[in-house]
Amino acid sequence: MSDEEPGRDHVTSLERGLSVMEILAANPAGLTLTETAEKAGLTRAGARRFLLTLVATGYAVQAGRNFSLSPRLLAQARIWLHGVPLWTFAEPFMKETAAKLHESCSAATLSGEDMVYVARVPGPRIIGVDLQVGAHLPAFCTAMGRVLLSGLSQPDLEAFLARAKITQRTSKTVTDRTKLANIIAKARTDNFAIVDEELEIGLRSIAVPLRDRSGTIVAAINVSTQTSRHTAAEMEAEILPLLRQMAQRISDFFVVQ
Repeated sequence: MSDEEPGRDHVTSLERGLSVMEILAANPAGLTLTETAEKAGLTRAGARRFLLTLVATGYAVQAGRNFSLSPRLLAQARIWLHGVPLWTFAEPFMKETAAKLHESCSAATLSGEDMVYVARVPGPRIIGVDLQVGAHLPAFCTAMGRVLLSGLSQPDLEAFLARAKITQRTSKTVTDRTKLANIIAKARTDNFAIVDEELEIGLRSIAVPLRDRSGTIVAAINVSTQTSRHTAAEMEAEILPLLRQMAQRISDFFVVQ
């Protein structure tokens, strides 16, 4: 393929049409023909053709002098999102955060008594627990697990604690069910959880919830680090803000259902 071929394959009119759609998306209240032309760097005649084409195909609506995007674009986006694993597109946000902190970053959902990894960006430092997408760990002694459990109703949480297999993983593992209930209640209030060497000696983890539009916790995201690198207080002060920011960006981007 010659260097000229990509230029011949480039459809300038499509590029301009997509630019008009992006401009309308950034202005949900709508724009006039003149405003659209100015923002897109088009003539009024050119902008008019793009806008009327969008209206004719159902991707935009006209109300008086104003043009705005229609719900059809959202419907197409939903079809696309439903056909692609959500976490494939969450990973760039996770990689960015992991790179800033030089630590691992993971996401998990609740499955019975365990939390199961749905995405993971390994850090540069090796930890003893071998983790990958699909791996299961007990929910009761992990930061993400406790965040996920904090989203249960009180009756469901009580039922979980009554039936869960709670074993001593390290000398620091909390196994008293009443204490666990209090810790999970605190995670619900604080909107995050820290687990300090309860899963593995030398490992600390901090997690926050990922919520849908109704406020329901649908997943948890964490950052794990070695105890030699960060104290629990440092994790709360330095890592928690970045973790919360990432969770919000993922929720905003995907509009998690």
